[in-house]
Amino acid sequence: MCAMPEDVIRVRGARQHNLQNIDVDIPRHQLVVLTGVSGSGKSSLAFDTLFAEGQRRYVQSLSAYARQFLGQMQKPDVDFIEGLSPAVAIEQVHSNPNPRSTIATVTEIYDYLRVLYAVAGQPYDPQTGEKLHRSTPPEIADKVLALGEGTRVMVLSPQPPASGTDTLTLFEKLKRQGFVRVRLNGTIVELEDSLKLEADEQQQVQIVIDRLVVRADSRQRLMEAIESSLHWNEREVQFLVNLDGSEEILSYTTAFANPRTGYAIERLTPQHFSFNTHLGACPTCEGTGTTPTPDPTLLVPDESKSLADGAIKAWWARHPKVKMIFNQGIEALARHFGAAMDVPFQDLPQDFKHALFHGTGAAPITTGWKKTDNKRSVAKPFEGLLPEIARLYQSAESDVLRAALTRLMNAQPCATCKGMRLKPESLAVKLNAQSEELNIHDFTALQTRDALQWMRELEVTEQQKAYVGELQREIVKRIEFLEQVGLGYLALNRESGTLSGGEMQRIRLASQIGAGLAGVLYVLDEPSIGLHPSDNERLIQTLLRLRDLGNTVLVVEHDEATMRAADHIIELGPGAGTHGGRITAQGTPAQIAANPHSITGGYLSGRVRIEAKALPQTLLTEPMGPRSKHSLTIHGATEHNLRNVTAAFPLGSFTCVTGPSGSGKSTLVDDILMRALRRHFYDAKDIPGTHEKITGLEHLDKVVVIDQSPIGRSPRSNPATYTGAFGPIRELFAQLPLARMRGYDAGRFSFNTPGGRCERCEGDGVIKIDMHFLADVYVTCESCKGRRYGAETLEITFKGKNIADVLDMTV
Repeated sequence: MCAMPEDVIRVRGARQHNLQNIDVDIPRHQLVVLTGVSGSGKSSLAFDTLFAEGQRRYVQSLSAYARQFLGQMQKPDVDFIEGLSPAVAIEQVHSNPNPRSTIATVTEIYDYLRVLYAVAGQPYDPQTGEKLHRSTPPEIADKVLALGEGTRVMVLSPQPPASGTDTLTLFEKLKRQGFVRVRLNGTIVELEDSLKLEADEQQQVQIVIDRLVVRADSRQRLMEAIESSLHWNEREVQFLVNLDGSEEILSYTTAFANPRTGYAIERLTPQHFSFNTHLGACPTCEGTGTTPTPDPTLLVPDESKSLADGAIKAWWARHPKVKMIFNQGIEALARHFGAAMDVPFQDLPQDFKHALFHGTGAAPITTGWKKTDNKRSVAKPFEGLLPEIARLYQSAESDVLRAALTRLMNAQPCATCKGMRLKPESLAVKLNAQSEELNIHDFTALQTRDALQWMRELEVTEQQKAYVGELQREIVKRIEFLEQVGLGYLALNRESGTLSGGEMQRIRLASQIGAGLAGVLYVLDEPSIGLHPSDNERLIQTLLRLRDLGNTVLVVEHDEATMRAADHIIELGPGAGTHGGRITAQGTPAQIAANPHSITGGYLSGRVRIEAKALPQTLLTEPMGPRSKHSLTIHGATEHNLRNVTAAFPLGSFTCVTGPSGSGKSTLVDDILMRALRRHFYDAKDIPGTHEKITGLEHLDKVVVIDQSPIGRSPRSNPATYTGAFGPIRELFAQLPLARMRGYDAGRFSFNTPGGRCERCEGDGVIKIDMHFLADVYVTCESCKGRRYGAETLEITFKGKNIADVLDMTV
């Protein structure tokens, strides 16, 4: 069925990257899959054309003042696009490394939690664990009326102690407000009396709000007096009563307080539960949950060395006197414990190692040194390397010293908040559900599926339901979205920087569903990557739900189940690079399957099958390298959701780690094995995940990590520079006869250094024209025509090709 013109996004003449001047109509308000072989132009159409133009048009609609604060996007190479909606891209990019960013903050769950705990949380005394109580004005009135009819009551509003001068100023203000008397240092005085007070003496003042006799009909008058008292002191109201012939002060507080210890807290606000504000953040770690802590393994990276050979990594200034004093202190400590300076550190006595790192306490160590002709000595406790480094780090004013000390430290859980990020008084506020009270950190430490169940069963009073119900529904809704995209295994306080690109993409997808936007073009990059087939169906249902909100969902995808669930499929190809960039087929999944010219359709229809092929016998009997009988074994892994796992990885073999999403694959391989290997071989600072030990390291020489992080470090990086192939290519051109005759070296053929490059564009091939508040415009360099090199350099050829021609070639 053909869509009406107004129901399509019409693209004409798209030439971005390898797109071959294509025309395509994309149905709106449908789930559309872009598929094709790698390099066929899917991302060029979806992200670099449609999304880029959508973002560019949005930015262009803003004022010139607003545009100067936003990153500008270059106009894609396309003739025109009609019917384009505001665009949101959810890409497969690594998450934010900010340690303050967590799943709860990214999804806005934490924002609702902070409000919920502020309005409905029950505070406790952080020291004793006792529940804190507060009284509301009606409750205070009930307690006073319960004293019995005929009881004489004076309602007082206590004021903070003040000097005599400030007290007299207060009296004048009270007289203007119509007050007649106060209680001054325990005595009732009339404000009209001439009072003389010492200017520097502290005075205790209680404003007399009202005097009344308790009767059945005095509740309204009592409530008015209590409200007036709280106007002058919003936390406390007092009553002077005559009980059994003696006067007694009854004090009630509207703040949460412990009447036994006197501990009280101010009115709770959402800021008290934020680790990004001074009201809530732990003062020691400032809300990060970690503090830089000296690490013994970084201080002594190679325990096979002796102290004499420099086993201890130096951090002090390279000054002979400082080095001498340090070495004499170590030698004195070694003599005291009978440790040899020429023995490998790993073989030294344990009591010496403990004293070296942690100090000798009060036990003195005698240190001697020579000064001129006199030998002097001093006996004092040895501070310990770890306390000394921590002290120097705290007091360091030099950035150079701080940087040197930082190399010997690792982020460890904060000793004050135990990694919970918040102040003790904030962590002492709890909510109850399932007969289990949790503070805000305990709740976010739950896995998503457990947090969802707990929040559904949250216990609130009838009075609280009016303002808690909506908060509870918003939190439950957002957690449900995380569960629906297959992330029920993640804890809400998991740092965003520890998530994979696929996990972060699905979190952003859940956030967008929670936002409830309609009429938006969503562009997604292979959301099924990293998902086990058992989790894929829930992801597809999420995409369909996003579509049903009234959005257009454009997905770059190869997954068969996603394509079959799509409303429309657009296939690009037929090949990659210059052999792709064309629309080879489009239509519904059924139409694509019936299309004999569609590569994708062949697989969807079953005309073409991927047969499982056995490995060639030569690979099984004649491996590329010698097979090893050894293995690398992780013992007792308990990081994240691993349950005391022991896993052996055979060396000299191809090993695959698989399992459903959240089963612990990345935790085992990345968080434990990779970090442990990098720390062992390269003294990396990353702390491996929790495990007992790893055996078999002695059978390895090095470790190479290949991950999904971008390989380019600068815009000038390309496959030739990254792989190192560009160096030999430049050397080859430098050895050619014409190059040698002209005296060219390999540097002449680099577009990063002056000499051989085009100096007009400095080797970029394009010239940026600053348009101020408009998007920058890039034009091809007129001098080199985009080839990056000067004319003289391009005269050097090999087999008829110059250096620019070689860079333009495919692999």
